[in-house]
Amino acid sequence: MATQREKDAADYLQKHQIMELFDNLTSMLFFYRPDNPREFLVEQLKQLKLSKQTGVNQQNLFNNSNLDAVIRILDPANQSYITYAQYKHALTTLGIKDINESPEGVHEDKISHETFKSEAIEGLQRCSSTYIKSDV
Repeated sequence: MATQREKDAADYLQKHQIMELFDNLTSMLFFYRPDNPREFLVEQLKQLKLSKQTGVNQQNLFNNSNLDAVIRILDPANQSYITYAQYKHALTTLGIKDINESPEGVHEDKISHETFKSEAIEGLQRCSSTYIKSDV
């Protein structure tokens, strides 16, 4: 049974999205592999603070060219669409938890590249937006 202190600690971590913050920072370390990790982390925290102040997310591991590469893997025949199953699996693999279950094209089982990229970018921004509630 959790003590009140443990519950308070868990509530604090959740309220300030501390675990998400550490997950994002750790992912960025693995992705960029900077020569000076401490300096890199300080810079990322500064960018998070700026994001909170401006309301514009400055961080994202995936850009358009990364998403284009994902699309080329999902649609090697270049049909201009992917299936709903591919869409859902790819977004989940990218770490997006709250997937739009009814994207444009779902009823035809043809999700356009543009729809996939739009959903991916929005989902990735939500995933990495630890600045929204945090006190960084």
